[in-house]
Amino acid sequence: MSLDMFVIEGGIPLEGTVGVKGAKNAVLPMLCAALMPEEGEVVIRNMPNLADIRTMIQLLEYLGAKVDFDPEAGVIRIDSTNIENRPAPYDLVRKMRASFMIMGALIGRFGSAKVSMPGGCAIGSRPINWHISNFVRLGARIDESHGYIGASCPGKPVGNVLYFDRPSHTGTENVIMAASLAEGRTTILNAATDPEIVDFAKFMTAMGARIKGAGGPVIEIEGVERLRGADHIPIGDRLDAGTYLYGAIATRGDVTVKGVDPEHLSVPLIKMEEMGAEVITSPGSIRVKMPDRPRAVNLTTAVFPGFPTDLQPCAMTALAVCEGSGYIRETIFENRFLQVMELLRLGADITINGDRANINGVAKLEGAEVMASDIRAGAALVLAALAATGTTEVLRVYHVDRGYENIEQKLASLGARIERVDQYTWKPNS
Repeated sequence: MSLDMFVIEGGIPLEGTVGVKGAKNAVLPMLCAALMPEEGEVVIRNMPNLADIRTMIQLLEYLGAKVDFDPEAGVIRIDSTNIENRPAPYDLVRKMRASFMIMGALIGRFGSAKVSMPGGCAIGSRPINWHISNFVRLGARIDESHGYIGASCPGKPVGNVLYFDRPSHTGTENVIMAASLAEGRTTILNAATDPEIVDFAKFMTAMGARIKGAGGPVIEIEGVERLRGADHIPIGDRLDAGTYLYGAIATRGDVTVKGVDPEHLSVPLIKMEEMGAEVITSPGSIRVKMPDRPRAVNLTTAVFPGFPTDLQPCAMTALAVCEGSGYIRETIFENRFLQVMELLRLGADITINGDRANINGVAKLEGAEVMASDIRAGAALVLAALAATGTTEVLRVYHVDRGYENIEQKLASLGARIERVDQYTWKPNS
């Protein structure tokens, strides 16, 4: 079995233009919701070709959906007319936490579901008990045994007032699906407010759901009898875009990203300006120019519209080569500093104190062997390698492939010297 790694020759500023496709965190719940129409075809365009997308497709096909995915065109067509309400197996659900969202889709359509306990990145507690407690409030009886969670309603789900202790992205989407086909009205309090939630609600509405208030902390859903097929173009991936923009800062480059709404990155762009970058925005486009060494800043992750936790590792890479000292407070996940030990191998000066990482900028990073531990930490290490002198080998890039389509090709188009190789057969200077 091959195990890919990136070999990166650093020290070259990223320059040029790159495009992003549909937001991973929007299209994954849409794929789950595509199980809900009893007739009609669901079409999603601008679809990224990611490992997580391919895993979700496997899960849909396991349940009996007919899926036609054209990665080159970025178009997926799904017909779920004849799906079966089968238990979602551990072998598929363990690969990513987002697959647990099929529970809301199946509860909505069939009144019951059985799903393996989810897996995914080990970045901290993301409690599914928030999902489950709200399914109970929709009338579901819950059974947990042998690593599976079963939910069963005596008929259809019944609308109710739902609540999250803390805004949950996947939790909000999961209960939206179940509530969309419930009897009566559902109100979600303390809902997630991310742009992907707004886009998901638009997609559900195109299928016939009645949803109001998406993007705010209170969402109202009036249950309908059935959903139909729909054709949707999702928003651009702000996290993908932010990664390349932080690459411009870390390498003192000049990068333009197309296909993303600048309003979806308002706080990160403010922080980039504080670091000394020139930020130029227009509809669907962001350009970041970093002619000099960036300045240190402080930032704290928060729910939207605050600084996104998924961009924190890439921001840390940029801060690692800044002039001065700054800190990052991580308020969303308690284990989101997994990249720190690897950045230290590259020469970064970072210390952790609870939920705070103190970062003293260094004049340069130096190439070394490092290992990706999750999607965003892996992307941060790629950026660090691009900023470092000498050669860096980034192992376990299958984590990066879960969230980034052809990242090495896009970076190469910006001037990066990056190569994907099999770590078992690659030899230096071969």
